[in-house]
Amino acid sequence: MTDTLLLDVRGLNCPMPLLKAKRALNSMPAEALLKVLATDPGSVRDFEVFAKQSGNALIETKIEGDTYTYILTKKRDL
Repeated sequence: MTDTLLLDVRGLNCPMPLLKAKRALNSMPAEALLKVLATDPGSVRDFEVFAKQSGNALIETKIEGDTYTYILTKKRDL
């Protein structure tokens, strides 16, 4: 099992949280986990759509106060 990479993008507005997450996923090995911390309310929809379109799995979305936490698994390489 690989470690989870933490990406803290709190304070950044759309589209930066998603762009930084995409960049991080591109540098990670297949099936690695990425945990993203964000404060942009629009990121909820952004991460849901991104997961469906990219093939990366959004395995958890959690909202605590003004922090949105997303855990994604990078898709398998073909």
